[in-house]
Amino acid sequence: MELSKKLKARGFSLADIDTILDSLENEGLQSDARYAQSYVYFRSQRGFGPLRIKLELQERGVSSRLINTYVDFNDQVWLQVACRAYKKKFDTQAAGVTVKEQAKRTRYLHARGFTSDIIKRTLTAFSAAETVCEV
Repeated sequence: MELSKKLKARGFSLADIDTILDSLENEGLQSDARYAQSYVYFRSQRGFGPLRIKLELQERGVSSRLINTYVDFNDQVWLQVACRAYKKKFDTQAAGVTVKEQAKRTRYLHARGFTSDIIKRTLTAFSAAETVCEV
């Protein structure tokens, strides 16, 4: 979809765009699967969760089948990604976090695209000093 938009902006006709994209795909130079896999890895390394990554891939025209293949909500790696993002943003050694601060931290993780289960497990792990989030 992104290549199609760029070619269209440069004045190519729709027929030419289809031909070009088919040719690139047949030669192995363009692959939506490779793009989806790379995008999930790149965004997760930047501290984003599965919900946000899924939405971004949908906005970029990646098929639902590919998204479901590469964004597995049940994968335990998302807890580690959330823990890294949390640890990078907040002081994890702070004793006695207020309710207001806890809400702020929850909103931060939610905005990064983590599920409520992952957020709950992350906050619990840091408040209880569990080893689940050793990063």
